Amino acid sequence: MATTVTLKRTGDKMPLVGFGLWKVTKETCADTVYNAIKEGYRLFDGASDYGNEKEAGEGLARAIKDGLVKREDIWITSKLWNTNHAKEHVEEAAKYSLSLWGLEYFDLYLVHFPVSLEYIPPSTKFPQEWWGLDGKVHPSNVPFQETWTAIEQLADKGLARNIGLSNAQGSFIYDVLRYARIEPQVLQVEIHPYLTQEPLIKYCKLLGIAITAYSSFGPQSYVELGAHKGATSLLEHDLVSSIAAKYQKTTAQVLLRWALQQDLAVIPKSNNHNRLVQNLASTSFELSDEDFKAISGLNINLRLNDPVDLDSRLAIFA
Repeated sequence: MATTVTLKRTGDKMPLVGFGLWKVTKETCADTVYNAIKEGYRLFDGASDYGNEKEAGEGLARAIKDGLVKREDIWITSKLWNTNHAKEHVEEAAKYSLSLWGLEYFDLYLVHFPVSLEYIPPSTKFPQEWWGLDGKVHPSNVPFQETWTAIEQLADKGLARNIGLSNAQGSFIYDVLRYARIEPQVLQVEIHPYLTQEPLIKYCKLLGIAITAYSSFGPQSYVELGAHKGATSLLEHDLVSSIAAKYQKTTAQVLLRWALQQDLAVIPKSNNHNRLVQNLASTSFELSDEDFKAISGLNINLRLNDPVDLDSRLAIFA
């Protein structure tokens, strides 16, 4: 099967299997990135909010210095945080992230959430997170059109080759397309067998917007945060386990393959070297229609990453 997806406007080829940097610790991030590159990963999904861009950049720089890759071989994604949505802060935030990575441009720059929060200078607090200095959430009234216009200017200036959205639903995308001079090229959203989002996938395919699915393993990433909402682990689910045994694959590979078979890109993270290698091999087999549909049948519309759980005013998925 294909290992890349071609993005509209630029024709850039985005790898379908990348490495997600959410919750990779600062202490291990440089080595993790370096070792992932050694094993063949060519896309790294980062964000200002993850707080590890400097360390990730150090791992990338070491890999380039050692001749493992060239800059143009690697796809780096970053994201604009909620506190930087005002037009005067967008470029400032992008350049700050670029300086941490040690890069001149991002291959893809996304707006992390369609949520605007009060500005906090990075010199005061970084990463800024969801909470202000008083520990409370402070929404701000920045219209998204202002934010998107500033994001388009990043593409104009070559600071971001491709631009897109994250955590946005169909009605929001529909509205953005009413005023966008440069349409979003990628949407990154939570998709897994407990939250299959078929209508959103269908709509994005109609529009030619590539989708990156995050949290492919469902509740697994949220257990340590106490935010798994009591859901059974997909990695240990009886159905997924039986299908994995049938194909002689890991349950993680089956879950990633389920997404890839829908032409979705995936960005799994693993601190385990063997699993890191196995995840990259998820393009090497195909699920039968019967097994694919059985996995899709696990859908219970369980959304694990929802800002409303932090503040009831942030009900963007209502």
